[in-house]
Amino acid sequence: MKIKVNPLRVLPIVAGIFLMVGCSSDDGTVPAPDPDPDPDMEETVTETASKTYELGSVADPDISGTAKFVTYSNDSTVIELNLQNTPDGGMHPAHIHFNTAAEGGDIALDLETVDGGTGQSSTHVTTLNDGTAITYEQLLEYDGYINVHLSADELGTLVAQGDIGQNELTGTSKEYPLESVAVDDIDGTATFHERVNGEALAVIQLNNTPDTGSHPGHIHQNTAAEGGDIAFTFNPVNGETGVSMTNVAELDDETSFGYVDILEYDGYINIHLSAEELGILVAQGDIGQNELTGESKEYTLNSVAFAEIDGTATFFERINGEALAVIMLNNTVENGVHPGHIHENSAAEGGDIL
Repeated sequence: MKIKVNPLRVLPIVAGIFLMVGCSSDDGTVPAPDPDPDPDMEETVTETASKTYELGSVADPDISGTAKFVTYSNDSTVIELNLQNTPDGGMHPAHIHFNTAAEGGDIALDLETVDGGTGQSSTHVTTLNDGTAITYEQLLEYDGYINVHLSADELGTLVAQGDIGQNELTGTSKEYPLESVAVDDIDGTATFHERVNGEALAVIQLNNTPDTGSHPGHIHQNTAAEGGDIAFTFNPVNGETGVSMTNVAELDDETSFGYVDILEYDGYINIHLSAEELGILVAQGDIGQNELTGESKEYTLNSVAFAEIDGTATFFERINGEALAVIMLNNTVENGVHPGHIHENSAAEGGDIL
C-alpha cells in the first residue's frame, strides 16, 4: 500500500531542520582547527646578533669560560654563561657589577645561577635590578663586569670574572720592564691593556715578592734618573701573587689619562717596599716617551789618579730622542761620591763643562 504525503505538511518540518542548523552556527562553538596550518603564519624567532666576552679564571685556574650576549628577531636579549671544569654539584651565582673588575662595584643585574654539572646558565634580560630598562645595544656599551662566585654561601670567592661593554680589552697592549732596585730578586713588568672606551687596564707583575707583602706603586713625573712627584697611584701589588690590577682613566689630579696618553707620557714607575717604607724601592722603570729603544753606545773610562779605578759610560737612546747615561766604575770607595761632567773638546785638549 502506498502512503501519500501531503507536501504542505512536509514543508514545516524541513524548515524546522534548516532553522536548527542555522542556529547551531551562532551558539559559540569553536570550529575544529585546521589540521594543516599555513607555516608562513607562524612567527620564527632567530638570532640576529651576538657578542662574546671572556671570563678569566680567578680562584681556580682550571675554571674559565665565556659570557655570550644574544639578541633575537623579536628584540629579546639573553645572556648565556658557559664555564669549563665546574664541579658537578656546584651552583655558582653570577652578577653584572658596575665599573671595571679592577675598580670593583655594586651588583647591577642578577644572572641565573651557573649549574656546575653543565657549566651553563641562561638569563633573559629586560631591566637591571633597579628596574632600569636595558637593551642589547646598551649592554654592549655598559660600564660593567661579570663575577661568577663559588657558591651562595661563599660570594667572596670568585671562580671567573671578566670586563664587558665599554670596558672590554681591545687586544692592544704595551709592556714596560721594571728593574730590581733594593732587592736583586724582585723585578717584573708593567703592562697597559687598551680598553674599548680608550681607558686602560694596568697589570703589574713582580717576581719573588714576599707572601705577606703589600707594595704601593705610582707613576711619577719625569725620568727615573731625574725623579719627580707622584702623578698616578696604582692599587698595591699583592705580595702573595706579585700582581696589581688598576683601571687607568685619569691622573690623581683628575686630568684625563687614557691608553694613548700613557704611551706619550713623560714618567716612570716606582714600586715601594711598603706604605711605611716608601723610601725603599723594590722595582722601577721608565715609561711612555722615556722608554729606551734598545740602542746604546758605550765609551771606555780609563784610570787616572787611581790605577785601580776605571769603567764605562753608556748612553741608552730614549724614544723621545733623549738618552739615559749610565756610568759604571770599578773599585770606587764605598762612601765616595764622584762628580762627573762632559767637557768640550778632547781630553788631551781640555775644555769647559757642557
